Amino acid sequence: MIHDRRTFLGLAGSGAAAFALFGCSDATAAQEKFELTLSDAQWKAKLSPAAYKVLRHEDTERPFSSPLNDEHRAGIFACAGCALPAFSSNTKFDSGTGWPSFWQPLTNAVRTRNDGSLGFSRVEVHCRRCGGHLGHVFDDGPKPTGKRYCMNGVAMTFRPAKA
Repeated sequence: MIHDRRTFLGLAGSGAAAFALFGCSDATAAQEKFELTLSDAQWKAKLSPAAYKVLRHEDTERPFSSPLNDEHRAGIFACAGCALPAFSSNTKFDSGTGWPSFWQPLTNAVRTRNDGSLGFSRVEVHCRRCGGHLGHVFDDGPKPTGKRYCMNGVAMTFRPAKA
């Protein structure tokens, strides 16, 4: 099950109202330019229904539902939308939240922006190449960064390291 914050807020179909009331990042997201851009129909055809909802409509997967939460092999976690490598298994840790968590992204892999859609401020993490929503970053992670990049597993793929 995917949780849609717009439905939660009762503002589905009213992006302008969500932005005005809660500082939603949708207006900012629409203005950003990305290397890979597809039409909504192309994204829908390319992605699984769950990945489409998360990556393109900023939904959140149910905690503990992603196999990537329990992925412990060496390798790379990449954006499911465009295959851009985003996180190394070397920075993955068990946050206990139910989502794959990392203390640092790969260099030049992600961008962040303010997300006030729920009435409080969070920092959204998205793929710098295609703009796909990956999750959020919080300041309660382990050393050395103190960050917790809490990612939706359905928004990523995993490629094991070559032996």
